[in-house]
Amino acid sequence: MKAKISEIFKSIQGEGVYQGQEQVFVRFYGCNLACSFCDTHLNSYTEKTVEEVINEIINLGECHSVSLTGGEPLLQQDFLNALAAGLKARGLRVYLETNGVLAENLRRVIDNLDIVSMDFKMPTSTGLKSYWAQHREFLKAASGKDVFVKAVVGRDTQLCDIRTAMAIIREVRPQTKFVLQPQNPFEDILTAKVKGYVRTCRESGIEAEIGVQMHKQWGVK
Repeated sequence: MKAKISEIFKSIQGEGVYQGQEQVFVRFYGCNLACSFCDTHLNSYTEKTVEEVINEIINLGECHSVSLTGGEPLLQQDFLNALAAGLKARGLRVYLETNGVLAENLRRVIDNLDIVSMDFKMPTSTGLKSYWAQHREFLKAASGKDVFVKAVVGRDTQLCDIRTAMAIIREVRPQTKFVLQPQNPFEDILTAKVKGYVRTCRESGIEAEIGVQMHKQWGVK
């Protein structure tokens, strides 16, 4: 069994609740969405076996966890599951970065994951259709693990999407942390908008915070 892998590297996690932790990143090729703000453009890949990937990870040395990212890793779920099982068997913590819409795929691999970083693809941010039903089922499937939710906020993002996201969190897993990321953290109007959304979440009992993609500021991958 082989998977399409774009790259494997060691770096610092730049976003979310594990920001600042050293991780080995395994970037899977291919995605089922095309968000307007996407900054990951994968143009090539190498087909690798599970053992080849594990050996590359181990050769990069100790780390907090192994981030399985993309693209969308759950598109290659059988390989992902075998890889995650192999990593856990070697005492490594497995961190999944996902767009949060493939709940059935997640259910097939969840036992071999430790941390799930899922996105809410808010339609007024992405320019895509609504995925709220898929996100609800995905959060249900992930709720037995260490899971948090991220969402990008752009100029067009509307409060109605924030309220829908909050409603899903309250319904499924109220303790879930909600990280709101300004598309451009140096745009004062956008930063103020995100602060307002965070305040709205907190006033509604949702644990929320502003997230900035710090790896871009640090000059690392």
